[in-house]
Amino acid sequence: MVKNAYIHIPFCKSKCKYCSFLSFSKLEYKKDYLNALIQEINYRYESKHLETLYIGGGTPSLLEPDEFEKIINLFEFAQNPEITAELNPETITLSYLKKLKKTGINRLSFGCQTFNDEILKYIARRHLSNDLINSVNFAKYAGFSNINIDLIYGLPFQTVDMFEKDLQNAISLDIQHISLYGLKIEPESYFGKNPPNNLPNDDNQADMYLKAIEILNKNGFKQYEISNFSKKGFYSRHNINYWNNNTYYGFGLGAHGYQDGTRYSNATTLDDYISNPILHKKQKKLSQQEILEEEIFLGFRKCEGINIKKINEKFDLDFENKYKNILEKYKNLKLLEKINNNYRLTTNGILVSNTILADFIE
Repeated sequence: MVKNAYIHIPFCKSKCKYCSFLSFSKLEYKKDYLNALIQEINYRYESKHLETLYIGGGTPSLLEPDEFEKIINLFEFAQNPEITAELNPETITLSYLKKLKKTGINRLSFGCQTFNDEILKYIARRHLSNDLINSVNFAKYAGFSNINIDLIYGLPFQTVDMFEKDLQNAISLDIQHISLYGLKIEPESYFGKNPPNNLPNDDNQADMYLKAIEILNKNGFKQYEISNFSKKGFYSRHNINYWNNNTYYGFGLGAHGYQDGTRYSNATTLDDYISNPILHKKQKKLSQQEILEEEIFLGFRKCEGINIKKINEKFDLDFENKYKNILEKYKNLKLLEKINNNYRLTTNGILVSNTILADFIE
């Protein structure tokens, strides 16, 4: 039974230089796109009560509150659902947020990236730091009490001291959740085609990440996943569903979903999606081994790691015996540790997690 859904809104006024997400500035397509999205939801959604709904992008805040409401009203919800919308700070007003609150949205995620205005301009963000601060304060005034901001470390010109200042600024906003992402330059992004020569090196990026763990843990934020920190009771239920390798709907252009052991994705061009929104562009039925490997890969992203008892019961195996050599190798290197019935990455293990996880893939 699918209890979680992601919806992609692919419109942005302009593209940030680091961005490789599926987004377009073709706002003239918005009406046709939303009609296609509604058609897909009506066709695929099975009227189960959703526990989480996440509306991401792109820039979902380019939608009007009544457009959000029209989408949200297509679903039935369980008691106390988590309904998240991503917002970009440059266009946010108090009036907009008050109307948004009435749609049922109860969690906001703001794209901050950094509080350094020079870096914001360099990476082609459309907001400045004061826009973000005002947006968060407006959200509080409008009645939102579950607010996340995204930060990026490893940005051009960024030093460890600059990033530490970003963290302190984020903490001062008295928000409930902070997501941190190391800058990753994809070939199709502007930076991928025009590489900046002023990026922090790998050691500096690692220092920024370790500094974040230190500072956030001291200020009431618990790290519960490689990139995510929350105050007590405010972890992202939607993202936890991903990391627990559970099912979810994916609606909209380029959206991915997982249902009945099959991963699928939608069309990646506006014309293709609008002309046939119910057609999955790709779908793949996973083997039991592939599902197990995804369980391991996603499970190790969580700070609690992998529960041996649960994974053994789910896959009818002996996890410690099957992966004995790998587990011993990384335990001896102090990159993995066993606490009670869980194996998890150590802090140093997180820094080289891709190398570790690759060893579990057959």
